[in-house]
Amino acid sequence: MQITKDTVVQLHYTLSETNGAQIESSKQSDPLLYLHGHQQMLPAIETALEGKEAGAAFELVLEPKDAYGERDENAIQSIQVKHLKGAKKWAPGMTAVVDTDHGPRQVKIVKVGMFKAEVDVNHPLAGKTLTFALEVMDVRAATAEEIEHGHAHGVGGHHHH
Repeated sequence: MQITKDTVVQLHYTLSETNGAQIESSKQSDPLLYLHGHQQMLPAIETALEGKEAGAAFELVLEPKDAYGERDENAIQSIQVKHLKGAKKWAPGMTAVVDTDHGPRQVKIVKVGMFKAEVDVNHPLAGKTLTFALEVMDVRAATAEEIEHGHAHGVGGHHHH
């Protein structure tokens, strides 16, 4: 079966920087499951996967503009320290989570004062050219429920709780 809109794709991926440093990989755990054609993945990845079948394996090199965007050097914001989540004590270079109107976001601590911290709100991978190694494990038709909800529901298409 080919990957097209409204198919559920099970894939393994390894994400690394162009210098070979690995950032993350699904290989240590379960494959990633996603509903194709519903903006759950970077558009460049969906485009590359379109039409592929189970067993396909390939590498994709994405420039920042096709991945997580260029770094915005103005994206430094001052935030009250009490809003930072993830640690008790903060130091520059640490990653914190901040709740925003658009849900939780990862930010990087630039400097910390008594009450306020300066944080970099760029995506941690902004400005990087990334290599995605993708391996398609399985492709199936999405269920009506999955299409309605806009995301995959586990390997067989059922909700897991």
